[in-house]
Amino acid sequence: MNAVTGQRPDRPHPGPDSPLFRPVTYGQLPGAVKEFLEAAEPTAVPVPVEGRADLAQSVELASRLYTGLQRPHPLDLGVVLGAEQLPEGVAALARPLARAWVAEEELADLAAFHARRPGTLLVIGGYDRLNLDPVRALLLATYRSREYGLTLLSGRDGASVAWNVAKQYARPAAGVDALGLFTDTDRPPHLPGVQVFDDRDFERADIQAEILGTRWRRVAFQGHGKDDSVNLGEFTICGLNHEVPARPGLLGPRCAYGLPCYKPEDKLVPLSRVEAVELVLSACNSGPLADLALYDPKYQLLLNALDGPARTVVSAVSVHDSDRPENVAWMRAALTGADSVDTLNASLAGSHPYPAFMRFGLPQAPQHAPAAPEPAEHRPDPLVLTVGRRLTALLTSELLPHNHPLRPRLTKLARKVDLWVSRPTHLADQSPAEIRSSLTADLQSLDHVIAEQVAANPENEIMNYPAHFGDRSSLDPQVREVTCHCGRPAQEFTRRGLLPHILDTTCAVCMRCGDVTFRLPEAPALLAHAADEVEQGGVLEVRASLAAARPGPVRLGLFVPTYLREDTVVEPATTRVRASGGQPEDVAFRVRFAPATAPQAYYFTVFAVQDLAVSTARRHFGVVPRRA
Repeated sequence: MNAVTGQRPDRPHPGPDSPLFRPVTYGQLPGAVKEFLEAAEPTAVPVPVEGRADLAQSVELASRLYTGLQRPHPLDLGVVLGAEQLPEGVAALARPLARAWVAEEELADLAAFHARRPGTLLVIGGYDRLNLDPVRALLLATYRSREYGLTLLSGRDGASVAWNVAKQYARPAAGVDALGLFTDTDRPPHLPGVQVFDDRDFERADIQAEILGTRWRRVAFQGHGKDDSVNLGEFTICGLNHEVPARPGLLGPRCAYGLPCYKPEDKLVPLSRVEAVELVLSACNSGPLADLALYDPKYQLLLNALDGPARTVVSAVSVHDSDRPENVAWMRAALTGADSVDTLNASLAGSHPYPAFMRFGLPQAPQHAPAAPEPAEHRPDPLVLTVGRRLTALLTSELLPHNHPLRPRLTKLARKVDLWVSRPTHLADQSPAEIRSSLTADLQSLDHVIAEQVAANPENEIMNYPAHFGDRSSLDPQVREVTCHCGRPAQEFTRRGLLPHILDTTCAVCMRCGDVTFRLPEAPALLAHAADEVEQGGVLEVRASLAAARPGPVRLGLFVPTYLREDTVVEPATTRVRASGGQPEDVAFRVRFAPATAPQAYYFTVFAVQDLAVSTARRHFGVVPRRA
């Protein structure tokens, strides 16, 4: 049994001084592959480096990253694109990487192919065969799929393809465990165990030395750039390979035309010289398909990475919105051993409906890898969205004057809400529980202030919201039959705001009592119960029936019209209850009347404040002469 492709667990690996890779010529490759696959004892993996001094240098770098060989965990299916264009022996060297191999022609009908042959798929072929057709269809068919998965092995030519196949047999050396993130577009949190460098570090550290002087288990580069480069401040991850010829007629960057680089040349980082087991190129178009590439392959980041010692290269096939959530998700994945492509694509699933990243190199063995993360969805807490709409209406409508005392507090909360609905904050900086806790604390404080202001001055502008928003609304045709607190039938209807900053308002009207209740959708519902009459100098017992919009604190109060205030005392003026939500709850108030209160009809208004929404219920009653 071969010691690499079918070894027993106790079979030894090559000693520390034994080479893992064996440079050969193209002519020697078929025989060397046969010898490698059939050898009873571990032997070096053959790599054709004929005419490729850069690959010979990568083989030397790889000796610092890997020690010993291991049997690759095979994928379910494999297919070779353009097998006739690859050196003889490459397909044989790749055979242990998949359990079954299929003909390229079977990919013509992907639906039928997946129905007939489910499972993970390995696609091997030269870069010039990784075109829109068939790779785009394969990427879309396997995106967010639990049943299918796509892995690629490629390179700029046959030698590079063979080199990337050979690297799949290598086992990372002990001590190669550094994890690094270099980002020019974010200042992410520093997770223990990950070396993080951002734009501040680019100003004061030799980033070139940091990158090239470390043996990385996983390292990610995030920044703006093109097919040929990733910007890290004045430092640049460079895709140029000096050892391969340019292709006449193809577009190149400035240096292709004899011009100096657009960044300092002494701060370039040649990607193929980065010693990393896994490289992540988190920049738009860092790994475009061959027929979508902007530049000559001589300058492309992906191909330069595949030429280097990295066993796995993760690149972006197109544009994407990678930001703080992806950086944090990737760092956590790097710490736990989760797959980078699955993690990044899952994190971006709430931003766009296509796969952003693809994997070159076999994934970690499933039995050792954490489960693929669930796709992330950008769905902020509904309470955040509700409060955000109310803040917008209060701050941008003309309901509150510019000097209203609530405006500074509302503006401050609006800034927080704006951050909480942004994808980076929602998915990375703060957990949903942290956001909810901070928001509810702010709301309790503001609701208290609103309730106290209304109790002190019931003519506060915020209490005019039914008329202000209603005047800028249209009537919803749906009308509901309800019961007024007087016991008579009433109609409840909603006015729909005509502009984004005009809130909907709901009103209940009784033919006897008039417009008895007002509230915003998803705000507390109120009814007010009391006796129809009270004597001069007497006490009116009021029972407010509250149905809160959600469990939590609600501020309530009661006031009477201006012409009755000198003759009354309200107990309590305001109160706070912790509502359970759903079922109505009773809250008691008392209104004490002076002996000289003029007998006539009056009304009182109960109000409730929750989450910046004020709900009201008005009840009529009469003061009658004191009985002898």
